[in-house]
Amino acid sequence: MKKLLALILALSMTLTLAACTGGESSDPDGSTGGESSVSDTTGGESSTPDATGGENTATDNTSGSVSLLASPQYPETVDFPDEDHWDDDAYSAWQALRKERLACAEDYPEDYDAFVSATMAQFLTTANGENAAYSPLNIYLALAMLAETTGGNSQAQILTLLGADSVETLRTQANALWKGNYCDDGTVTSLLASSLWLSDSLPYQQDTLDTLAETYYASTYWGKMGSDEVNQALQSWLNEQTGGLLEEQASGVELNQYTVMALATTIYYKAAWADAFWEGNNTSDTFYTPNGDLTCTFMHQSDESNYYRGDRFGAVYRELTNSGGMWLILPDEGVEVSSLLTDGQVLEMIEAGTDWEGCELCEVNLSLPKFDVSADLNLQDGLEALGVTDVFDADIADFSSLTDVAAVLSTATHAARVVVDEDGVEAAAYTMFAADEAALEGPMDIVDFVLDRPFLFVITGDTDTILFAGVVNQPVE
Repeated sequence: MKKLLALILALSMTLTLAACTGGESSDPDGSTGGESSVSDTTGGESSTPDATGGENTATDNTSGSVSLLASPQYPETVDFPDEDHWDDDAYSAWQALRKERLACAEDYPEDYDAFVSATMAQFLTTANGENAAYSPLNIYLALAMLAETTGGNSQAQILTLLGADSVETLRTQANALWKGNYCDDGTVTSLLASSLWLSDSLPYQQDTLDTLAETYYASTYWGKMGSDEVNQALQSWLNEQTGGLLEEQASGVELNQYTVMALATTIYYKAAWADAFWEGNNTSDTFYTPNGDLTCTFMHQSDESNYYRGDRFGAVYRELTNSGGMWLILPDEGVEVSSLLTDGQVLEMIEAGTDWEGCELCEVNLSLPKFDVSADLNLQDGLEALGVTDVFDADIADFSSLTDVAAVLSTATHAARVVVDEDGVEAAAYTMFAADEAALEGPMDIVDFVLDRPFLFVITGDTDTILFAGVVNQPVE
């Protein structure tokens, strides 16, 4: 039975290696790398991840340790000047870095919109009346890292889904997406992070670690899989990189003794509305859900802005300071949200922006409920439906780019949370993949065997002779 954990994307332009040399497969010893500790920033309140580019280390609360094999250096950031103490030189430096980041879009995957459309249809249409959320960017980058660890048809299937004709093309595209969406300038926080977690009992390909660090800004950790040290380090890393927004989900992330490797990618995003909502305009109104009516807080705002009309929906766009914005898309009466996810017109409108034929400047009276949406996704069924199947099959999975050990993807999950209030938007997501040794049966299934209905019993003697048998319909008469 296959599960899926969670991937997330890290930061790194150069690789500092304390233990290994390039090229051939390496098997580090526990003294290499230095102890790693990822400070636990969770504690109820949401906190902003550390974007300084320093080492992420995991506090060892037991007798073992987690070694940091590779620590990337994060891209340069420049703060937006303080409005009260304006500095033209500081602004020019900020503007230059922003132009450099925006220029990365030239190398974005041509088929990225197709990837978004396909994954949106797979992962959001199964909500069945519940909240749903995911980060296509986060999943894309996690799959790109997974492609780097695989070979043969296992890799080819991932490349096809990601719209890359070769792994070299994929590196250019993924690196552009990473750089183009990483920002920490004091007004916008858009932090990407990634990590690789390796078993201390298995050899690995050093070239692959180098590539993950240089292209995907990934830190590599090494330790005893299934141990408290590794699990606590991984959970702490996830919490730190996602600002504590996904603490509940991260607390359930655990590797087992059969795990060969795990990789995780994360995104943490926070931006303010360009025009904030005034709390004094809030009202308490009814929100009509498929499962009944709810009373919640609505924020209100009226201004001249573009209103977008589709065949079966209307939409407005609200800008975020020094960032993009948020599209709010409302299906027409009688139209299911799920039907818009497979329509294609929504993404066409978003790509067209103000060039959309149905765009009109109007006086828009916006009423938006404050919301806090979180969701957990098991990615396996969706990825298999999208053509990524071999990595889940123990007989044909190919992880030869990372290790010579036969392995199969046993875990692939995604968690996301989006919070919207008067000030702006805060969101986080992680994706995690874990591969187990294919030759092993893996951890036993857990069975809850509850005899709470009529059952049969049989009693045997020393020679296995049946002595008694019966049916219990009423345990107590």
